[in-house]
Amino acid sequence: MARTVAELPKGNRITDFISLGVVAKTFPLKTVKSVLAATGKESIRQRDLPAHVVVYYVIALALYMQSSYREVLRCLLEGVQWLVNPSVTIRVTGKSGISQARTRLGFEAVERLHDEVVRPIATSATRGAWYKRWRLVSLDGSTLDVADEEENDRAFGRQPALRGHTAYPQVRFVSLVENGTHVLFGTRMGAYRAWEPALAEETLPFLKRGMLCLADRNFFRFVLWNKARATGADLLWRAKKNHRLPREKGLGDASYLTTIYGSAKDRRHHRNGVAVRVIEYTLEGVPDAEPIYRLLTTILDPKEAPARELAALYHERWEIETALDELKTHLRGARIVLRSKTPDLVRQEFYGLLMAHFAIRGLMHEAALLGNVDPDRLSFLHAVRVVRRKMPRLPSIPPSGQESLP
Repeated sequence: MARTVAELPKGNRITDFISLGVVAKTFPLKTVKSVLAATGKESIRQRDLPAHVVVYYVIALALYMQSSYREVLRCLLEGVQWLVNPSVTIRVTGKSGISQARTRLGFEAVERLHDEVVRPIATSATRGAWYKRWRLVSLDGSTLDVADEEENDRAFGRQPALRGHTAYPQVRFVSLVENGTHVLFGTRMGAYRAWEPALAEETLPFLKRGMLCLADRNFFRFVLWNKARATGADLLWRAKKNHRLPREKGLGDASYLTTIYGSAKDRRHHRNGVAVRVIEYTLEGVPDAEPIYRLLTTILDPKEAPARELAALYHERWEIETALDELKTHLRGARIVLRSKTPDLVRQEFYGLLMAHFAIRGLMHEAALLGNVDPDRLSFLHAVRVVRRKMPRLPSIPPSGQESLP
């Protein structure tokens, strides 16, 4: 008996059936629609590209940075080719229609979806994610090039160069990373001229009790330290070598206790001080090592965390450099800038990029647990290639509101 070619039910649009694979699994349709409703961005009438479809499309843009807007959409639509006669040409919304749909969506809903879903994912079985009872996280910042447009230039600015400024405007961002899984979370972005400690302050609500946060000396400020400490997380931050840290009480592991103050006046009057533990050490035989490293921690009892172990642990802060490299080189692509031409769409694309990274890292974490290996042992670049290759072939997810095909 001849096979009958399946057809889409009357009244349905081809864009109602978007194959998103791992992305749709990570960001369920129900959650997407809830965020759109909360931000007032859900589509009032049915369009070629309703708001919930555009959210998935924005995330997919990060997976195909080297492809045009229309080609990315075409890639997503390939997953439903089996539903129609192969000879039928699928209509793909033009560049103008895509831009209008993205503009209607804006960036607030995408940022909120990021904040609600993107979280640390390590379990007790995840290798390399823990130090004793603490979940290891790091704090750091970086920059990204954006499209060379006048609006972007005014909104974000450029990095000064020897002669004038750099070729592209840039955004600055600060993020937390879960060391063991390389998940970037709590990320906040601003103009290139934004001060990293100020952006870091916006990430602090994502710190939780049971975390041990590592940070470089650029972030150590009395106010920022206190706000981070108030979250319930423990801290292990490097301090500058000229910071006054008098030895008040020596401890058995060669670390010592001191008190830090918010101002010289408070120090003189011994008021409003905060007790910290100081660990000082050198790295002998290491090329380009600095003469001395000074760490401050909220863990005051050396029995809980000996100085030698914390000194070794601090250098795991470089895990965030690896995560940032994944985001900026392997996922985005070397020498590729964020393509959006307006500040709001730059912000939207930026959070789409972060969510694509999170989806891939979540997939890698599942694979690591199944193989009982450290997620660091897996290739991020290989995972990206697999997701790109498989996305059009994975079962369809219909963002119109049904969780399975009719």
